[in-house]
Amino acid sequence: MSSLYHEYLAEDREFKDYEDFKKNCKLKTKLDFNFAYDIVDRYASDFPGKRALVWIDDNQDEKIFTFDDISRESKRAAYWLVSKGIKKGDTVMLILRRRWEWWILMPALHRIGAIVIPATDQLLQSDIEYRTNAADVKMIISYDNPIIQGEVEKSMAKSPTVKYLVTVGKEREGWLSFHDEYERLPAEFPRPVEDAATHNKDPMLLYFTSGTSGYPKMVLQDYDYPIGHIITAKYWHGVVEDGLHLTIAETGWAKSTWGKLYGQWIAGTAIFVYDMNSFNPAKMLEMISKYGLTTFCAPPTVYRYLVRQDLSKYDLSKCVRFSTAGEALNGEVYNVWLEKTGKKIYEGYGQTESTIICGNFLDFAPIKPGCMGKPNPLYDVEVLNPNNKPVPAGETGELCIHVENGRPFGLMMGYHKDVVLTADAFDGGVYHTGDNVYMDEDGYVWFVGRKDDIIKTAGYRVSPFEVESILQQHPAVMECAVTGVEDPKRGMAVKATIVLSPGYDTKDPKEMEIKLSTFAKENTAMYKCPRIFEFVKELPKTISGKIRRVEIREKDKGKDTERIKQDF
Repeated sequence: MSSLYHEYLAEDREFKDYEDFKKNCKLKTKLDFNFAYDIVDRYASDFPGKRALVWIDDNQDEKIFTFDDISRESKRAAYWLVSKGIKKGDTVMLILRRRWEWWILMPALHRIGAIVIPATDQLLQSDIEYRTNAADVKMIISYDNPIIQGEVEKSMAKSPTVKYLVTVGKEREGWLSFHDEYERLPAEFPRPVEDAATHNKDPMLLYFTSGTSGYPKMVLQDYDYPIGHIITAKYWHGVVEDGLHLTIAETGWAKSTWGKLYGQWIAGTAIFVYDMNSFNPAKMLEMISKYGLTTFCAPPTVYRYLVRQDLSKYDLSKCVRFSTAGEALNGEVYNVWLEKTGKKIYEGYGQTESTIICGNFLDFAPIKPGCMGKPNPLYDVEVLNPNNKPVPAGETGELCIHVENGRPFGLMMGYHKDVVLTADAFDGGVYHTGDNVYMDEDGYVWFVGRKDDIIKTAGYRVSPFEVESILQQHPAVMECAVTGVEDPKRGMAVKATIVLSPGYDTKDPKEMEIKLSTFAKENTAMYKCPRIFEFVKELPKTISGKIRRVEIREKDKGKDTERIKQDF
């Protein structure tokens, strides 16, 4: 058996159903757990030649790495980082998109005990300045994209803590060249001892939230965080031992550590990385077919594009499990995918601050399309009202996690350098997700919306996701975001901002508005129906692909309803 996850189960056995899973699935750790030494190096020593990573880009360049390779090269990289003065507790920002070097540098930094800040190449000068100063960044390592490297350079005048800029790929004036320097060094890096050693509760990873409702917060995770992702990979993604897993994610956001690194390697599967310049649904299906992927995870938006392809042209037979997270999955997309492929989509829910909180775990319980599934057994989940009191089944409240008996695996240490935000998040002995949900009589959790996204109109409370799910059943709608706008008669009016599917246009927007309005009225209660429509080429999104409804609301703020209608 060439996987290590068994060693971190308190009781190593199969679970017969969800109740058994919920009651008896518990994880364990050790005081000095470190992913680089206890996972990467263990595979390299115990299972020589075991495949770890398959990487390909749009130029058809392909690289395959074993754990021996990852172990050796990450030791060499750690040696190089230390030679530049990086030590335990230092913060290093990685802007590497999907370059294979990310899978070398992440464990290299873990070896040292440095704090890793994964970041996206979509950052601008002001974003970088904010991050470098908020987190005291000492080194920035970026791939050779002249645009992002130019933004980094512009930020340096106001980034006094940054001592080194490192380029991966082509050389750049004023930057250290990672490949030219590190490849000359020995692949030696003994596990640190005493004060230099890492403790399982030391800070390891710092993520800036995607900012759906405000400026990014700094989420701090410890060295036990990877262990929490055993549930993500083994029981939600359903990864196959010695299989090949793909999660569509750029390394700048937390979904990459959810689906492209920790849990997958601990559970014994290799990771497939497609370093694409832009998303092409036909090309993605070709990759699944050509490489025989065994498990696959993507946001709902990706599935909305995939189901519109001729799926009969691709061999998806080796892919035993498809999963999704990031936004709530529309039930219609689930049904069409199942009809065309014969395969289910297993939905999951979590945050940058956590591992998976709710999900459809293996086949422990039937899937209810559009539902987030049932709670992760690591988390004591409850739906609470504003007074931190439980609400009855079927009633909407905030999804919370009890922490009175300690912080569970995978839940953040807190918001870095922000005692007030951390205290608010953990107020009343629970972690507040900020997401409104309801739990049905069967224990399934259903997403309603962010607390800030709920629309109060004419005395009713409207869930944006509920209305979006209706509109997305119309073939003209590729994506949509539902928000509230100020309305003197109703308090708020429901507005739908829509990206049309290929083949549809807005030459006559009024005609399209009537079609969609009629469709909504035929399929949902009148008070939920959008009164305002806007047609756009793309929706504002975070770096992780989540819709920024707050940006739409800000744009509409202060405008009266009639004015908004005229603008459109």
